[in-house]
Amino acid sequence: MTLSVEHQIIYPESDGQPMADNTKQFRWIVFLKENLECLFANNSNVFVAGDLLWYPQQGKPDIRVAPDVMVVFGRAKGDRGSYRQWEEDNIAPQVVFEIISPSNTMKEMLKKQQFYERYGVEEYYIYDPDRHDFTGFQRINDKLTLIDHINTWISPRLGIKFVFTQENLKVYYPDESPFLTTIELKQKADAEKQRADMEKQRADSAELELEKLKQFLQQQGIDLPKSE
Repeated sequence: MTLSVEHQIIYPESDGQPMADNTKQFRWIVFLKENLECLFANNSNVFVAGDLLWYPQQGKPDIRVAPDVMVVFGRAKGDRGSYRQWEEDNIAPQVVFEIISPSNTMKEMLKKQQFYERYGVEEYYIYDPDRHDFTGFQRINDKLTLIDHINTWISPRLGIKFVFTQENLKVYYPDESPFLTTIELKQKADAEKQRADMEKQRADSAELELEKLKQFLQQQGIDLPKSE
């Protein structure tokens, strides 16, 4: 049996490149990807991925790129070996992030920008944690155009806010709460659990004291009024 041409085409699920060159780059990739997962946790039709190969055209496995983080509206959550656009209702990732590492070159980043512009990305953000440089592009008239006032920019697609100063880059959810690291999320969850446990202990203690009072009054022959 002869396989079709499409079945003979191989779309690799790895480009042979590491996800990150160093801990700082990896930390930022995880930071953005995990918080975006949290942001859209209750929306089953938003797919978020990190370091996943995106193939925009069927039959052309050499045309591909692996954004550090990408967000796709209109596609279901779930595991994928790669993002093959023709199998995804031909929906391109609308938002992509790249975290610059020392090995990245200007030529490489320019090629990525051209790729994202050609294949339909609406918002493209680049952060260099070593040089502390943050740049963004928004699609206007079918071109990715530099965002001039990025220091307090709100993403049209994501609704998140970037606050970029000389000291740091902070990202905020639409409700103004900050993006948190995995450690900060764990600390927050632990604090909320501790607070809930203390509230339960107080409630249990109050209930125990009330029961003791009822028993004492009964021993004194005092009838408590019945609740209606």
